[in-house]
Amino acid sequence: MFTSNAFAAVSGSLPAGFMQWFVGLMILAVILGTLLDVIHKGSATYFFANWRKTREKGAPVDVASIAVKTVVVDVLASGEFCNPRRRVAHLLTMYGFVIYLVTTLLMVYAYPTAATPTPALVAQLWWLGGLMALAGGYWFWFFIRVDVAAEGGTPLRVMRADLFILSLLASVTLGLVWAWLQAGGSAASGVVFGLYLAATAVLFGGVYWSKFAHMFFKPAAAFEKRVAEANGTNMNLPTQTRDDPAQRERHSMELLKDAPMDMGLGIKREAPRHY
Repeated sequence: MFTSNAFAAVSGSLPAGFMQWFVGLMILAVILGTLLDVIHKGSATYFFANWRKTREKGAPVDVASIAVKTVVVDVLASGEFCNPRRRVAHLLTMYGFVIYLVTTLLMVYAYPTAATPTPALVAQLWWLGGLMALAGGYWFWFFIRVDVAAEGGTPLRVMRADLFILSLLASVTLGLVWAWLQAGGSAASGVVFGLYLAATAVLFGGVYWSKFAHMFFKPAAAFEKRVAEANGTNMNLPTQTRDDPAQRERHSMELLKDAPMDMGLGIKREAPRHY
């Protein structure tokens, strides 16, 4: 089971090239959904406008080293998460999903039928990636989410923002269950395969309405933030202290204008669990 290509096994009962066409459509759906999201939110316009302003007003910086640091810390290590549990869950999901996607592409396009035997390692990595994604995803959903871990909410509460994580979990879960049933010769594998395709279509076809496209914007935002910190343009932002008279006047409440400097810091007594 762990060394066989489930897609090659099912190819004989599907129209020729069906899985290749399906995966190709999912790739196009991601591209189209991301472009629509960029146009709708104006993310690219905002980023490049900010980038030009930062380059014009800031001091010269080593952009290449900042880019490398962004990739290593913010992308590969998910450095934006302060909560270790949240970071580990995110890394499990991210790397597991990447491995799962890459091996799926290999099995569908490079080894599409039984006539082209799939290396055992590729199939094993497919299973490993899927299990990693499920471990991180279910851990996050049931134990780490803000409204569950910090606010005591039920993990069964669903919002539109949950479309990405839920469709990802549904797609990967059904994919692994389908492969397991098919390896055992179960008659239910056909039904589960149909559900797997439907969940996968929601995952990749719903990019415009989910947080899927968010993964493409986060590296750009992290890079722009690091450049602003390096060249000093972030110093134009308001300070967080109230010892500056100008900062005191910004508060609409009279109480806060004359409040002591350490007022409101009680929140630091609790370790951050939210992000």
